[in-house]
Amino acid sequence: MRSVIAEIQGVTMLRKFLIVGISAGVSAAVPTLYQSNPEALATMLSAVIGEPEPDRQQVSAIASTRAPVTNAPLGRKFELAADPRGHFTADFRLNGRLLPAMIDTGATLVAINASTARKIGISLRPHEFRYKVETANGPTKAATATIDNLQIGRIVIDKVQAVVLEDKALSGTLIGMNFLNRLGKFEIKNGTLVMVQ
Repeated sequence: MRSVIAEIQGVTMLRKFLIVGISAGVSAAVPTLYQSNPEALATMLSAVIGEPEPDRQQVSAIASTRAPVTNAPLGRKFELAADPRGHFTADFRLNGRLLPAMIDTGATLVAINASTARKIGISLRPHEFRYKVETANGPTKAATATIDNLQIGRIVIDKVQAVVLEDKALSGTLIGMNFLNRLGKFEIKNGTLVMVQ
């Protein structure tokens, strides 16, 4: 009889430990879930508690009051004001090297010249300049390359295709649409280009 009572007490104690362990795990996960997706947490809580789901505007208002997570891999943002000529120019890091560049929404690809390619560690041989292209400075030869990482502020895009032109055809660096299209979003508001990863 005593062994049966001890066994029942042991099972009861085990249940308590399991409940405490699960509660601790769920409690630890709630802040992370809330930071990553407050709407999902609100939906889950309403399903568990049985209360009606809160208004989406209310959830958005709560989410907007929380402090931004500075070390999150996503949600990186950079705002760039147009210069007096209406161009968006800034210092970008290409393979870790800081270089001035201009964002060109009319360019399909990022474009760099041969000297810049060498500065960022891309070595090209003369036979690799096999493409003939027309530029504002006339016809020239071009090669293709991959920039390992292209960064502005905290926004970093890896493995960006680029066209490499002869120095005489291109004096600076152009950031084309293949960079912008890999962002979460980009838009121009009141003369400012807003980029979000």
